[in-house]
Parts: sequence; structure tokens; C-alpha cells
Amino acid sequence: MPVRLEGTTVSAIYISAAHKSSGKTTISIGLVRVLRDRGIALQTFKKGPDYIDPLWLTAASGNSCYNLDFYTQSREEIATCFASRMQGKEMALIEGNKGLYDGIDIEGSNSNAAMAAFLSTPVILVINCRGMTRGIAPLLLGYQAFDDRIDIAGVILNQIGGSRHESKLREVVEHYTDIPVLGAVQADDKLQIDERHLGLMPSNEAEKSESIISYLANTIRHSVDVEKILQIAEKVPLPTRTPPQNTLDSTSGETVRIGFARDRAFGFYYPDDLERMRRLGVSLIPFNTLNDAYLPEIDGIFLGGGFPETAMEALESNHAMQQAIADFIEMGGPVYAECGGLMYLTRSLSWQGKKCRMAGIIPADTVMHDKPQGRGYVQLRDRGTGPWPTSSNPSAAGVLNAHEFHYSSLTGLSVDEADFAYEVLRGTGIDGKNDGYVYKNLLASYTHMRSVGGNDWVERFISHVRSYRLALTGRKNKVTDV
Repeated sequence: MPVRLEGTTVSAIYISAAHKSSGKTTISIGLVRVLRDRGIALQTFKKGPDYIDPLWLTAASGNSCYNLDFYTQSREEIATCFASRMQGKEMALIEGNKGLYDGIDIEGSNSNAAMAAFLSTPVILVINCRGMTRGIAPLLLGYQAFDDRIDIAGVILNQIGGSRHESKLREVVEHYTDIPVLGAVQADDKLQIDERHLGLMPSNEAEKSESIISYLANTIRHSVDVEKILQIAEKVPLPTRTPPQNTLDSTSGETVRIGFARDRAFGFYYPDDLERMRRLGVSLIPFNTLNDAYLPEIDGIFLGGGFPETAMEALESNHAMQQAIADFIEMGGPVYAECGGLMYLTRSLSWQGKKCRMAGIIPADTVMHDKPQGRGYVQLRDRGTGPWPTSSNPSAAGVLNAHEFHYSSLTGLSVDEADFAYEVLRGTGIDGKNDGYVYKNLLASYTHMRSVGGNDWVERFISHVRSYRLALTGRKNKVTDV
């Protein structure tokens, strides 16, 4: 059933494609900036588990981009996320992942089409037309006929070889289908974004990313009929509502300070997870693993994912920060590390013939590979052996849905001697069977968690940090009394 939400109506479009690498991300980024420049109050969303595209959409729009994902979220959570983020906004742009009908099961229950149908959103298809002319007609007709719930409201022709190629494609689409052509984007190497290593956009690279976004926006202005897109967005207005109040309630507890790495090496954090931390009384303190010589005054550390391999020489050079984090862990400080954070805590990191020293807390070495070593959705069983308190959510039942994406693997780790918090039911994790390396109050995994779908990791981690702070305060008071 499509979602029906009560409240003020808004407009929305869903940018999808026939398959991955069609160019929908670059077109979405450019379009978002064009809409922002028009003064439209725009909210962006990304279908699926992804950090990189949301970072670009965030930079293009000036607002945080939020993920919508059937695998990790319930439908009610998706509806609530969409509704709450649309408060005060005029228009939503949802960028899909992979192809319109691609999904993890044969029914397509978690596909882009399912999301577009659930949110009653018109779809604009981006088609990579390289080497294609008349063949675009049966492709579009097939996509129209495959699911009658889906409103394919327009098509953007991408990777066009020239004016003659464009004319032929337009003629074919207009002759055989009733789908309007909304634009044609010429093939241009400058429109390509390195999916792996331009994903992070820290402040010291803001000028570079802004230049790319401006170029994409200028291309869209000259190649796409934005007025028609705005008309399509209004074609199926989406009502919205205020989410249930309890989703925004804060829990009682003393404020704790959690440092999180945010720099050129690290930056993969879900904004709604960070927002949840703040609502739970957390003061989030960013620190820089490349330039800072010491940690800020904190009670815990969150080392998110990223691309530490692209900055591994700078990470090695900042031995003071490596030592500060290692000392914090050795003293029992609570630390949660995901993927890139896990890599940083190993003995060394090897990539492209180079090897650099890392923090050395995890007795293993990280090696980068040319192909992904773990990619996609993950399902873990919590063994209850980690440093955090067990989940209070009965719906979780110890099974957690999450995701992973890593080109690295660990070598030299003695699995028989290590402690792991999770059993891998689906995915790769650290060794195909285990994830969540545990040492004192450190929990480090390749898996990326998200605080949705019964996975209350944020609450559990914060509770752990609070307990550590209280215990530490108690120890200090005893020393003072003596």
C-alpha cells in the first residue's frame, strides 16, 4: 500500500535509472544545486545504504541528506523519516540506487520501484544512451509495462554522442512512447565523479567539491528542462505529517562528550544517528586525525568510516594522535569504530605498494585490494559479549540488519584468540564468520550500523559511555577522599 500521510502537501521526484552507473548521481547533484539556486526549499533523500552520494547531495543542497532503506528500516520508519524531514520544505528529491527494478529478492520488495510506489512519487529515468538509438524505445516501454504502480513521468538522455545522436533518440522516444524527454546531457569526462575517492568533502576540499557541483549545475541548466521537472513534481503532490512525538523525545541522563573523527580520512556518519545522539544528551566534539596532536576533553570516541588509505601517510605522520587514541583505549575509554575506523586501529595499512604505521591497538594489518572484500547488506547475531549493554528492544532479538562496503581485509589476526561481538549471518565482516572486534571498551567492526529497525546501537553506546563516565568519576572521588 502506498503511504498516505496527513498534512501540508509537498512536491517530489524520484531520480532512477535502468541500471547502475547511468549517471543519475551527477545529474541529481547538478539538479539539486539548480533547484537550490532558484530558492526552492529542497530536501534530498538517498535510497539504500550509502554515504558518498548523500555527502554530495548535502553539499549541493545545503541540507543534510537522509537515507531511506527497506532493509534496515520498517515502512513506518521510512514514512516518518520522510514526513519529518519534509516539515518546512517545498520539494523532495530522492535519488535511487542501482536500477529502478533492482533489489535483493525476486519480488523487488526493496527496489527503487517499491520505494517510489510506497511514497507515491513520480519517477524520472536517467538513461545511459552510449551506443544506443532505436533500442531505447523497447527499454522504456518495458519499464513502463513492468509495474503499473510506477509513474515514469520523464526521461533524461545521458552520455549523448552529439547533436545528431540526440535528434535520433528524441525522435525514437517521441514516436514510440508517451514519455517526455526532459533533457539530453552530452558525454563529458568532467561529469564523472570518482565514486570511491571523491566521496569525502572536508572543509579543506570544499573549494574543489564546489567547483565540481557548479560545473554539474551549469550543465543541467543548459541541458535539462527544469520547468518541466517542476511540473512533474507537482503532478503527484505528497502529503506529509509531523512524526509521532516520541520519536523526538530525549532521554534523561547527564550530558556526555563524544569525540568523532571528521577530516579527509574519516567522514561517514548517518546524520540522523548523530542527531539522535544529540537528542540523548550527547555533545559531539569533532577532531582531526591528520592535524590535531591531542584529543579534546571527551568521555568516548566514535571513529566512523572513510578512506584512510588516501591519507595514510598523513595519518602515520601524526603519531601523537595515534598514541592519544591508543592510550584512551588502553585506559578503558569507550570507543566505537566502523570500517575506516577499524583500519586505523590496526598495526599497519598497505595500499599501492606502500605501508604505513597505524595506531596498533588491533593486532592485525590492513591490506587494500583492487576489488571489494565485503559489499552489500549484512545480518549479524549479537553474541552479547561486547562491551555495550544488551538491547532493550525485543524486536531486535539479537539479530541486526546493517551494511558493509570495504576494499580492505585484515591479515595476521589470530581469530581463535580474539573476542568478537557478532556472528555474521549474511555478509563478510572481519573473516566471513565474525565481526565486532572487542578489546577492553573498544568495539570495532567492518559493519556500518544505523539506529533504525530495532537496532538501538546509539542508545546502547551512549549508555556504555555514561556508565564509564560515572565509574571514572567515582574512582576520582575515592582518590580525592583519600
